[in-house]
Amino acid sequence: MSELIEPTQRLTEALSGLEFGDPVACVYRPLEYAWEPHAEYLARFGKGRKRVVFLGMNPGPYGMAQTGVPFGEVAMVRDWMGIEKPVGKPQDEHAKRPVTGFGCERSEVSGRRLWGLFAEKFGTPDAFFADHFILNFCPLVWMKDTGANLTPDKIRGSEMAPVEDACRAHLREVLEILEPEYFVGVGAYAEKHLVRAAEELGSDAVVGRVLHPSPASPAANRGWGPAATKQLEALGIW
Repeated sequence: MSELIEPTQRLTEALSGLEFGDPVACVYRPLEYAWEPHAEYLARFGKGRKRVVFLGMNPGPYGMAQTGVPFGEVAMVRDWMGIEKPVGKPQDEHAKRPVTGFGCERSEVSGRRLWGLFAEKFGTPDAFFADHFILNFCPLVWMKDTGANLTPDKIRGSEMAPVEDACRAHLREVLEILEPEYFVGVGAYAEKHLVRAAEELGSDAVVGRVLHPSPASPAANRGWGPAATKQLEALGIW
């Protein structure tokens, strides 16, 4: 059993009662309704020390929101990782963003790019997870009334404060358990929280980042895999 199970359950509990006002219309909490595949991910791949920990921002609507796995594009989670567990429904499901779990036919580009690179380089998930791990800073998904995604920076500061407090505490605990030599943010937002975590822990780990694989990034669309590989080589990771 992974040491990450109990800290993750505490994070879920800490975030469960929080409410959000305008412009938030819906909040998805995949650690609740998709706990089974997430727990499987932690149990299989979150054991032991890791040399490198990657940190994402929060779930995408066709990734972790469907599968419970960070950057969890359905095909990569099911076919590469071999994880396929029952997924329930969010408490307040938006008509334009249905959760169908592993039956979701949409592919999350960010997850396909990220896990696709690791699958190409390492071959098997066991080879990758032997000394790498990936988690998201925050496990919540926020949406407008239109169903459009809301990133954390669009949420009221007073409402985000308890979220970030709980997520920072969880991040520190995970990093203490995994003892990585490298903290790598997937994008600037995640890197910012890793810098702060390193300072709070008094860690001498190398902190860096890779380009976010989102299709909203023109740079990522010009070849995310080669760009991320160069960044990881420059950090001394690969």
